[in-house]
Amino acid sequence: MKTCPVMTTTAGAPIADNQNSITAGPRGPVLMQDYQLLEKLAHQNRERIPERVVHANGSAAYGTFTVTQDISRYSVASVFAQVGKQTDVLLRFSTVAGERGAADAERDVRGFALKFYTDQGNWDLVGNNTPVFFVRDPLKFPDFIRTQKRHPSTNLRSPTAMWDFWSLSPESLHQVTILFSDRGLPQGYRFMNGYGSHTYSLINAAGERHWVKFHFKSMQGIRTWTNSEGNAVIARDRESAQRDLYDAIEKRDFPRWRVCVQVMTEEQAKHTSYNPFDLTKVWPHAEFPLVDVGVLELNRNPRHYFAEVEQASFSPSNVVPGIGFSPDKMLQARIFAYADAHRHRIGTHYESLPVNAPRCPVNHYHADGAMLASIPERGDAYYEPNSFGGPVQASQYREPPLLIEGDADRYDHRQGNDDHSQAGALYRLMNAAERERLASNISEAMQGVPVEIQQRQIALFARADPEYGHAVARKLGLAD
Repeated sequence: MKTCPVMTTTAGAPIADNQNSITAGPRGPVLMQDYQLLEKLAHQNRERIPERVVHANGSAAYGTFTVTQDISRYSVASVFAQVGKQTDVLLRFSTVAGERGAADAERDVRGFALKFYTDQGNWDLVGNNTPVFFVRDPLKFPDFIRTQKRHPSTNLRSPTAMWDFWSLSPESLHQVTILFSDRGLPQGYRFMNGYGSHTYSLINAAGERHWVKFHFKSMQGIRTWTNSEGNAVIARDRESAQRDLYDAIEKRDFPRWRVCVQVMTEEQAKHTSYNPFDLTKVWPHAEFPLVDVGVLELNRNPRHYFAEVEQASFSPSNVVPGIGFSPDKMLQARIFAYADAHRHRIGTHYESLPVNAPRCPVNHYHADGAMLASIPERGDAYYEPNSFGGPVQASQYREPPLLIEGDADRYDHRQGNDDHSQAGALYRLMNAAERERLASNISEAMQGVPVEIQQRQIALFARADPEYGHAVARKLGLAD
C-alpha cells in the first residue's frame, strides 16, 4: 500500500482531521479556535488575482528557440549568438476581448506573447497573430479596449460601440479587414502566425542599429473556421484551442514556427512613403523580404496553470543587449503599461516568481514590497553608488542614441497618413470566395448597428477599394 505524506498547515504543523470542523458538541456551532478551518476559508477567498484587463483568457506552453541562420551582422544579442544555439521559451496565447473563461473559437485578435530565458536576461516579445493593430497612438488605446468590453448599462458586448469607434478611426481599417477575413478565426493556436507587430531595434557589435519586425510562421499551416463552424465548436467545447494545444504536446506532436525578421536600415527608414514605426502599417515584403533566423518549438505543457500561466508576466520593457526599442508610439506606451499591470495584478516582486524569473544571475537594488521571497545578500551595499562592492553599471552595454527628429508636440496622427491603401491591397490579394466571406463576416458583425454608423464604415471600406465598400453595402442591404 502506498504511503502518503502527512498533510500539514501552511506553517508545517501536522493535521489530524481534515474532514470535520471543531464544534461545541455534535450539533453546536463552529468554534473560532478551529484555525485549520479559518486558514482554508481565508485562503480560498484569496485564490484569485485580478484578471488581465486585456488578453484575460489564455493558454501557454514551454519550448525552445533554435538559431538556424547567422544574423550576427545585425545583432550582438546572445540569443542569436551562433547557429544551433537553443534558448528556453514560454509562449502564451490568448484572445483579446474575452474575460477568463471566454470561448476560444470566437472571432478576435489572438495574443502571441513570448518570453525568451536568455543567458543575459529575459527578453519578452509581446505580439499578436496580426502584423498590425487598430490604433497607432496609445492615447486611444484605453478607449478602444472599452469598445471591446461590456456596455456599462447592459453588461453586454456592444457592436454599436465597436463600429462607432472603428468608423471614426480610419487607421483601424487594415486591422478590421484582417479580423473579419478568414484569419480572424483560427482553428487553434497551432494554426496561426505570430508577429512582434511593433518595430524594434537590432544592434550589432559596431554599434549600428537596424530596424526590424519579427515574424513567426506556423509550420503546421494556417487553418481557420467560418463563423458557423466556430459557433458549432463553441457549442461542444469552449476550450477548443487550449485542448488542441495541450493534447498535441502530450502526444509529442510539437508545434513549430519558422522565425524570421524583416530588416530596414536607419537610412532606408528616412525614405519610406509611410511611417515605418506606425503600428497600423506593414512593411512590404518585396522591399524588405523575410530573413530566416530560427525555429520555435513548443514541447512541454505547464504543470500548474495558475502558477505558470495566470502568473506569467510579459512586458516589452524586457529587452537584452543587442535588442532595443523604436519610436513606435504604441510600443513606447506598452513599455510602461505592461510592467505596471503586472505590479498591480501580482505584486511588486512579480519577476521573482519561478515562471518569470531569469535563468541568469540577477543583481539589483529593488527591496521590500509585496512578495519579497529572498533575503538580499549585500550587507551594507543596499543603495547605489556605494563603496561596499555592490552591483555596478557596465557601460559596454550602452546602446547607440535613438535619434528622434522634431519638436515635442501633440501631432495629428492622421495628417498626411494613408490609412486606406494597405487595407485595399490586402483585399485585392484575396480570391473571390475570401472576399465574399469577408463581406459576410462584417455584415453579421454589424447587425443592429445604427445605419449612419454602417454607412460611415462602408465609406472607409470603399476608400480602400470601391468593390470592398460595395460588397459590404450589398450584404447590409444598403446598395442597389
